[in-house]
Formats: sequence, C-alpha cells, structure tokens
Amino acid sequence: MRPVKVSIVGGITLLAVGVFLALTTSGDRLPNYNTDSNVRLLVATHIDPLGIREDEGGTYSGFEYDYLKLLGKRLNRKVEVIKYPNTTSAINAVIDGQAHLAAGGLTRDARYPVSWTAALRKVDYVLVRGRGNERAEISQEKDLAGRSIMVRADTYLAGVIKDIQRRVPTLKIVHPATNRNDQELLKQLAEGHIDLLATEKVQFDHASRSVSDLVIAWDLPQTNSVAWALPAGYDAGLMRIIDEILDDADKSGDRASIEDRYFVYVRRLTAKDISLFRSRIKTHLPKYEEEFVLAGSTYKLDWRYIAAISYQESLWEESAKSYTGVLGLMMLTTDTAARMGVRDRTNPVQAIMGGSRYLAELRQNLEGQVPDPDRMWMVTAAYNIGPASLEAARKITHMQGKNDASWADIKAILPTLSDPSNARRFNTGPIRGGEAVIMTENIRNYYDLLREARPMKGGIPVLLETTKTDP
Repeated sequence: MRPVKVSIVGGITLLAVGVFLALTTSGDRLPNYNTDSNVRLLVATHIDPLGIREDEGGTYSGFEYDYLKLLGKRLNRKVEVIKYPNTTSAINAVIDGQAHLAAGGLTRDARYPVSWTAALRKVDYVLVRGRGNERAEISQEKDLAGRSIMVRADTYLAGVIKDIQRRVPTLKIVHPATNRNDQELLKQLAEGHIDLLATEKVQFDHASRSVSDLVIAWDLPQTNSVAWALPAGYDAGLMRIIDEILDDADKSGDRASIEDRYFVYVRRLTAKDISLFRSRIKTHLPKYEEEFVLAGSTYKLDWRYIAAISYQESLWEESAKSYTGVLGLMMLTTDTAARMGVRDRTNPVQAIMGGSRYLAELRQNLEGQVPDPDRMWMVTAAYNIGPASLEAARKITHMQGKNDASWADIKAILPTLSDPSNARRFNTGPIRGGEAVIMTENIRNYYDLLREARPMKGGIPVLLETTKTDP
C-alpha cells in the first residue's frame, strides 16, 4: 500500500494521492519545521476509526485529528498527514526520519526507540466473544487454556497476550492481516469466525451499537494510554508544545468537548434500542428514504441526520402523535408547521421537507457562532426546545465562565432550564432541557448507525468539518 498524503491547513483538508517521496536521504536529518517556515509538520498515521478516520466523502475527523488541528494552529504551520497501512509502519516512519511524529491509535510501547507524549486518552483492554460462543466462562488466566485469541500484531496488546501465553502454553495466538482494524475484526467475531478478540473497551462500545452479538468475556487487568510518538531525543521543543496543548485542553474544556464528540454519547442507547432501530431500517426507512434524500439535497443537510431525527421523534410512523399535540414523522408543532409551509403534518413529504427546512433555519441562526459538529448538536436540542431556550442555555453557560460554543458545556446547563428561577430570568417558562439532551445524544447514535448502513446520496455531512479532499 502506498502512503497517501493529506494536508490540514486551518481546519481545511486537502488530499494528494501518490507515492510519498523520501523526505531525507540516508543519514540526513529531517528538516526542522521550527526554523524553516517553508517546512510542514509531517505526521505519519494509521487511519483508525476512533483516532483519525475518513468518511465516504473524503472528509476527515476523529479524536486525534482534532488535536492535530490544535497543534497546527499553535505552530502556525501546515500539518501534513501521511497515511500508512498499520501502526508499526507509522512509528517506523518516525524512527527512519520520514515524519516529525506518528499518531492514530498508537499506545505507549517501550519496545520502540521513540519518545512518547503525555496521554491523549486512557485505554482499558478486554477480551470479547460472540454471543453464540458459550464455551466456559473466563474469570482468570488459566481459563484461557485451549482457547484462541486474535490480536493485532506488533502492538502493546499483542505483547500482553504473548505474556499470558507464556503462563498458559496451550493458548493460541492469531494475528489478522495488517490492514484490518478492530471494528472490522469485531464484526468477524460476531459472525463466529473468531474465538476471542483482544481489543480496547472503547472499540467494543462503538462496535456493539451496530453489532448486537458481542459480549465482553473478560476485562484484562492491563491499562495503557494513547499517545503520539516523536523521534527519541529529538525536538524537545515540539514535545513541550504538545504538552502545553494537552494541558490547555484540560483547562479550557477542549478535552471534555473532544471526548464528548467521539466517546461519551456512545453508551446512551440500550441493546433493545439498537435492535429496534436496526429492524426499522429494514421495515420502515425504505418507505421514506427518497424523501429524506431529497430534503437533504434541498437544504444541504446529510439526509441520514434528518432520518435520525425523524426516527427519534416518531419511530418513522407518519401518524405518530405526542401528548403535547405535535404530529407526524418530524413531530412539528402547529406554529412551526405553519411557518414552514406544512399544511398536513401527517403527510410524509410535507413533514420531512418542513422539518428539514426548520433544521436548516436553526442551523443558519448559529452560523459564525458555533463550529461544527457542536453546532449541529445545539441545532438538534433547539429543534426540541426551541431556539429561545437554547439561547437561554448559552447565556447561562457564558455567565458561568464556560464555553457557550461547546456542546459538552451546553448539555450540562440544559437540564437547569427547568429551574423556576431560570425560567423567570429568561422568560421561557419551565423547559425540559434534560429531555433535549437525551434526544440529541440518541440522535447522534442513530446517525452513526445510519452512516454505516446507508451511503450518502447527496447533501453534505454537516456534522463534520466540511474539509473535502482535492479531486
């Protein structure tokens, strides 16, 4: 696999596919980005569903990607991300002088002659089995005798499993192809092709939303942390700047926002919720899919996000009605329906187009004030409680010295809108802000599941930075 070069410039991603030419000749030192303004910061990465990921439209996002953007902004340098097929080759690129640092799902591993940054996030490890794999329960290492564990080669976790094998000689270790990520392997596990898989707990959390037949067989006692790899003994200045960025992220709330963006909301749905949603993707969604796609193209929204809102509101039942009197697939109030030109809220076409128009209007109201994807989370909450109530929550957030452009901060404040003192202060009346938080978090999960199940089909993925790749 040839490396692929990606540039991040102030949040805009440009892609140039081709052979990555050697940056240094034998014995040459990597050009110093800090002394030459023409030198970009070069980052070797393994594309990882959690760390740095790429959607079907060529848009990049991810937990570590967000931190790389913070780094590029702090350095006032372009950050070029060079994609490698696995974590080992990304780390070797740093060792060989091909990059200034390596990122993308890397966990600290003392075997490599590199310098590791401070932790970006903590890692817990688990052994996972398929639900139909009912062999003897595992409560201690000796229960692994005669079992087979798949684990990605040349990783810290592979070393952990190898140590167990020394104590349990009949344990068999299997390594997958180097280009397979843990999300793909977890799907194979559910299909019965693997006995046990060693992986991160957060990988299991993400996969279990779309794959129901997964069970944690054993919590491994070892823990680790995701970090970035820098050349050993080289560029202490870069290490210091990265440390400062991580420290500032803790103090400013950026870390909480980034973690919320990719991890916290994932645990919201129950297995029953997910099972019903999957079922209705097959039985109900096809009846309205064309209308969702048309609305997405018309109002420049990802049709799958519109569909996710509709499911949360009505379970895709066009005759749905709430106890407050809102109706239809998009659960529009009488006033909102009238403003959006909807005469019959139970008419699927009118409801979808009217609800989508309202979403686009709410989104426009926050343009220039809140960056994506947080803007869309706030838009979703406003869809439920109204823009005036969202604005009240933002004012309270600001008054408390927090970030009113951060969904993580806003969702902590929304439940307080039911407090009579806040209702009087902002003239909103008591608002069920806590319900708006739950609704928004559910929709984020349904949207993720739809992105896996259905292609884009027009519109734009509004929840990610619209950083398209070059043709």
